[in-house]
Amino acid sequence: MKLRCRCRSALSLTAFTLTVTTLLAAQTLEHRPPHKPAATTADNFTPTLPAGTAMQVEIPRNYPMKAGEAIEGELAYPLYWNGKLAVPAKTPVRGTVISLSPSSSTRTHGRLHGDFTPFHIAEVRFEELDLQAGPVKITPAGTTTGAPILHLVAAGVPKRSFVGRYWSQTISDIHGRIAFFTAPGFGDRALQMLYHQLPYHPERIPAHTAWTFELADPMPLPEQTALSDPPSVPAATAGKPEVWQVHALLTGRVTSANAKPGDIVEALVVEPVLDKDNQLVIPQGSTLEGKVTKAKHARTFGRNGTLRFNFQQVRFPAGTDLPAPERQVQGSLGGATAESANGLSMDAEGTITPKNQASAIAPLFLTLLAGRALDQDGNLYANNTVASNGFGLVGRVVGIAAGNRNLAAGLGFYAAALSTYENFLRPGHNVDFPKDTRIEIETTPLRAPVLKPEKP
Repeated sequence: MKLRCRCRSALSLTAFTLTVTTLLAAQTLEHRPPHKPAATTADNFTPTLPAGTAMQVEIPRNYPMKAGEAIEGELAYPLYWNGKLAVPAKTPVRGTVISLSPSSSTRTHGRLHGDFTPFHIAEVRFEELDLQAGPVKITPAGTTTGAPILHLVAAGVPKRSFVGRYWSQTISDIHGRIAFFTAPGFGDRALQMLYHQLPYHPERIPAHTAWTFELADPMPLPEQTALSDPPSVPAATAGKPEVWQVHALLTGRVTSANAKPGDIVEALVVEPVLDKDNQLVIPQGSTLEGKVTKAKHARTFGRNGTLRFNFQQVRFPAGTDLPAPERQVQGSLGGATAESANGLSMDAEGTITPKNQASAIAPLFLTLLAGRALDQDGNLYANNTVASNGFGLVGRVVGIAAGNRNLAAGLGFYAAALSTYENFLRPGHNVDFPKDTRIEIETTPLRAPVLKPEKP
């Protein structure tokens, strides 16, 4: 009986002890802050484009050439962060024309043709990037000047003979002249042609003008920014080797004016490169190292310069988990962007040269027209109208109003002499790629390394 009482007492004491302990614990938990799960590194880190990131902005329409004009362009190329697509192409970018600087070469050319418009170049400062997650302020490294952009693509044909090249150029010129009348926007092109016959006309910033600039400070992206993987590489065609496209920016100026074979050329990879299995082969931030293989500066009598370079080595960025800091490659230039005013072309070997726009027909035609003013047959004013082609509309008005055959013929021969100089006697054009020029290098897995960690 005593043993049974002792057991009951022990059980009662134990139950009392558990009850008190539970109450104390509950009271203690009420004063603790609510539990928060540990944040991952990705949650704590905001995607940030580093200082020095190059951005190229292109405007889709024309804008007045005046200081203070607000303009809106689009990113010509996407931006990547840590191998992820952070800002897609065509993202709106807003800026303002800060000032106008004189364009000396354009002014000189215009005055020789009777156009006294004070041509300018717009200096623009871009201030805002309009993302889907919200606008982001841009801090560019100073103002930039723009120029219409030409996209070069290597021809997929072997090197042709002299006759073949001349025939191809002739056909291309004919197609270009036909396209002047048949392509969309004929009315605007005709208006601009008329403007350039006037002694003074309004200026504008033409559509497809592009500005390239670098970020002066790091640019944090909104937390809601959607990051995505790079686009998948299309499968290689059966029987053909897989081709990798490496998008990069030149880290320094390269020009045929002073380049020599053997000069070092470097480019920064701005987009990660994947193979057909979507495996990383060249990470973003790698540096391509190459050399100039052919260079010739422009010379007199309209002889243009030529330039060719390729890449032999890729150096990976610091901290990349790859088996070697650098690897050998063999890549040739497959595409580039340049100012369209240079009229560049690129052959299948990657040799770049300004297009030869010399024409023997124009000087001969203008000479024949100038001689009409000295023809005693026919109407004096009609002959003077046909002959006085020099100095634009001013020359035509003076030649017709003066009623002097010698004056009209002199204006015509001036136009013929100027055309002869521009087509055959003036120095040729150099190939000039400034810093941050966008280039595309083509290589294949047979000639380039597959950058995968080595198996133990």
